[in-house]
Amino acid sequence: MNRLDECRIIELPVINDVRGNLSYIEQNRHIPFEIRRVYYLYDVPGGATRGGHAHKALHQLIIAMSGSFDVVLDDGDRKRRFHLNRSYYGLYVCPMVWRELDNFSSGSVSLVLASDYFDESDYFRDYDRFVASARAST
Repeated sequence: MNRLDECRIIELPVINDVRGNLSYIEQNRHIPFEIRRVYYLYDVPGGATRGGHAHKALHQLIIAMSGSFDVVLDDGDRKRRFHLNRSYYGLYVCPMVWRELDNFSSGSVSLVLASDYFDESDYFRDYDRFVASARAST
């Protein structure tokens, strides 16, 4: 299976209530990894792009907690765009996939669950080096 085909929208459980809805995430049950780090993006200026990197081993789930934005995934051969705008949908991103986030709506918040602690050596920040490595590993 192609790496880009492994990336997918995961629908999270929703408990509907007239007082407000609740969603939850359980590691290794709703998402295919253990959660070691959580971070979020907010106050992204109009027209700005975030991401612009790939990870060698890290798994992530990206959720639009508020507002909306797009995630463009790229495996070095193909690209696929996902529009995130519901807090009960998460985009699973597997290792060795380049990601860019753009098209942020005003007030949007992106929550990211990650499978490991921050490690700069896990990043590809140069697209050409990423593509060369991705093609060599297939």
